[in-house]
Amino acid sequence: MSTNLAKKLREGTTKSHSMAENVSFVKSFLGGVVDKKSYRVLVANLFFVYSAIEEEIEKNKDNVAIKAIYFPELKRQLSLSQDLQYYYGSNWSNQVAPSIATQAYVERIHNIGNTQPELLIAHAYTRYMGDLSGGQILKRIAKSAMQLSDTEGTSFYDFPDIKDDGVFKQKYRKAMDDAPLSDDQITQIIAEANIAFNLNMKIFQELNSNLIKIMVMFLVNTIANLRRKLM
Repeated sequence: MSTNLAKKLREGTTKSHSMAENVSFVKSFLGGVVDKKSYRVLVANLFFVYSAIEEEIEKNKDNVAIKAIYFPELKRQLSLSQDLQYYYGSNWSNQVAPSIATQAYVERIHNIGNTQPELLIAHAYTRYMGDLSGGQILKRIAKSAMQLSDTEGTSFYDFPDIKDDGVFKQKYRKAMDDAPLSDDQITQIIAEANIAFNLNMKIFQELNSNLIKIMVMFLVNTIANLRRKLM
């Protein structure tokens, strides 16, 4: 019997989803204001987040709940590493490290992977469904704002093994609905999804702080250049 988990998750995270979308960094991104330095930091942080999610899902793939939503074609670690090579060069792994907010996110994922693996469904839902739903729009914005080529810098948004996003999302939602979960577990998964949105929001807030610093530096340099021209 269907648990309607997909619908319950969507309805149960509406407020958190809206709050995450209204963080200044996200609003700037959606408005076409994308700074390459901040964006590559985002890609680096996402690499650590997805590495943790995919490590724990792989480790728990025989768990009855995780088995239902185990779709290797969703994995993002490789595509993120390709983007990091583009932004940082071949030695990118020596140049990136998880931010404070990212470390907290990663620790949370590993903790539930070891104690309550069914809660990984919340993190998979929050990240992967968001990637499939808005990824192509974000890809176009990023390419336009940072003047990227068609083949570099946005591999993260490409799912070569998924031919039809809409069909796959229906398949994924049905798999979630059919996962053998108790009412108590569903309640906990919804609560965990709200935690996931909050953890993502903290990463965005860090990036917003970096973006403000960059804008201030740009303004200071602009004023300094104007003064030199006037002297």
